[in-house]
Order: sequence, then C-alpha cells, then structure tokens
Amino acid sequence: MLRNFFMFAACAVPLAAADVRADTSPIPAADYTVAKSWRLGGAGGWDHPELEANAARLFVTRDERVDVIETVSGKLVGSIPHTAGVHGVAFAPPVKRGFTANGRSNTVSVFELDTLRVIQEVPVSGISPDSILYEPQQNHIFTGNRESANISVIDAGTLQVVGTVPLPGPPEVMATDGAGHVYVNINSAPGRMVLIDAKSLAVRANWPLKECANPTGLAFDVANRRLFSVCANQVMAVTDSTSGKFIAQVVIGRGSDATVFDAELGLVFSSNGIDGTLTVIHQDAPNEYRVIATVTTQVSARTMALDPVTHKIYLPAAHFGPPPAVTEEQPRPRATVVPDSFLILVAQPK
Repeated sequence: MLRNFFMFAACAVPLAAADVRADTSPIPAADYTVAKSWRLGGAGGWDHPELEANAARLFVTRDERVDVIETVSGKLVGSIPHTAGVHGVAFAPPVKRGFTANGRSNTVSVFELDTLRVIQEVPVSGISPDSILYEPQQNHIFTGNRESANISVIDAGTLQVVGTVPLPGPPEVMATDGAGHVYVNINSAPGRMVLIDAKSLAVRANWPLKECANPTGLAFDVANRRLFSVCANQVMAVTDSTSGKFIAQVVIGRGSDATVFDAELGLVFSSNGIDGTLTVIHQDAPNEYRVIATVTTQVSARTMALDPVTHKIYLPAAHFGPPPAVTEEQPRPRATVVPDSFLILVAQPK
C-alpha cells in the first residue's frame, strides 16, 4: 500500500504518454470520465481513502494525519492528527467510531465519527499495521500487520485486543461478507488468499491465487460470492469465495493498488497508478468478465473509494519531481511529491 507509493512514482510514465495510450486503445470509449478534481495540497503522501456510510465525507490517509473532505463541496472540513504512517481507515457504525491503522507507531487511533476527536490510541499485537477492516458480526476491528505477518483483532466497544491471527505471509487488503467471514490477500509471489472465521479467529482456508503475483487490492461481490484481487503482474484474479476456486483472470493497467465493485452497475474497477488509468470491467455473468473501457486519470492515482449510490469514484493523486541523484547512501532514491500538488480526482458516469 503506502510502501509502494514512491516506487510507482519513480517508474511512472509521463501523463502525456498515458493520454496517448488511452486515446489509441482498441477498447471502446468509457461511460466513465474524470468530471472534476479537488486540489487540496498539503504535505505528505497518501494511501487508501475511505467513504463513510452515507458518503458525505471522504477520509484520506496522509501519512501523519487523515484529511476529512466534504464530498458535496470537495473542501477539507477536518483532520485527524498524529497517525504516524497511517494506511487505512475503518468505521464501526454501532459505536459511532472510526479507526486508523498507523504503520509506524504500531497503533490504531480511535476517533469519534461525529466530532473527529481522538479518544484513544490502541497498541496492536503486531508490527506495521497496514490494512484495516470492521467486522460487524463480532463488532471487531481487524488490522493486517505486514512486518509480523499476522492480524490483530480489537473489540470496537472495549478497545481491547482480543486475538492475534498468524498468517502465511504479509497481509494486504481484507474484505468481509458481513456474515462472519473475513478474506485476506497475502502479498506473496505467487499470491494467496486466506479465509478467517471471525468468531473463532481460526484460518479456515488458504487458497492459491492462480498466476497472481503479490495481490494488493481486494473487492467483493457478496451476492455472487466472487472476490476480485488486483495483482502486481497486471491482472485481476476472480475467486469463488466459497470454494476458493479460480474463476477468471482479466488484464488491467500497471501499478494497481485498489479495486472496487459496483453491484448495481455490475462493474469492477482497477485504479492503475503507473499508467494513470482506471480499468473498467463488466461482469457479464458471475463467471464471465471483460474490459469495456480504460479511463485516463493521472499517474500516481493508484487507490480509490466508490460511492455505490452515485457511482462516483474518488482517486487521490499528485505530481512528482525527478528523483534525487543516486548516492552510496541512497542507491535507490525516491521521487518526491511536488509541493501542494495533491488532489482528489472524481470519476463518474457520463
């Protein structure tokens, strides 16, 4: 997730090249377009954005803080501070709380959804929490801890760590069916996915992801029991969530770190940060998928959040300067964000 941010920037193609590629693609014109952008600026990188349930506010992780943006106006309306290395945000509506996974401090910040006031910082039972998920059946928060290859489970009410789940590799994005099952992409090559019983916290399955290297983003079609994993080798893998059976594979753009599923439109999206594109995939049937469009976004726009009611997609992005010179101390220097170039792209149906 955030660890890939500068790698994408360093090897990204220029935006003009992405424009040419999209214009000359044999794929038909998209029904989606980037309709507007909100220039927010501010220092720091970013990782995964998250919309609250009513889609009124977009929470964007910005390394040392979480920016809160009003989706009607695109204006910054609040901030959650002191979130060292924050990667993701999750919401627990029954207790009116939000939670952030702070990768550098190995903690979860707990805040009130109404006021954004931080009420507690909870140490997790692993190292480098990255992805974060609310599981409603048990009222638990799951954090995927990359460096320790495990998951910490926190009671959203008491804020106590109630369990730790060992994994076969570094966890990436998680998903739940809301019925007591949690699915986790394992960032290995070849990739894997595990199924966790949310009540017992036992790993019930460990499935290979066919020809999928280092899966990151994960989306779920709960009605049809289909999981969508975006992989580093420019494919999306489709998996049956009951059996773990391989269903399909779809070619996507380069540098994807997120995927979302729009159940009403029957569309799966992949945000591709290296290419600066959004791959639009149509679900013709639960076992049949085809790319119907490639939408030009912006190089670095690799994560996103979907509003399932308006069908708008929010993609954070920024411009990058050239990487510093190679030195003995810095053999792989990272490109830096151009000051105040951070923005949110809003893609929506035409």
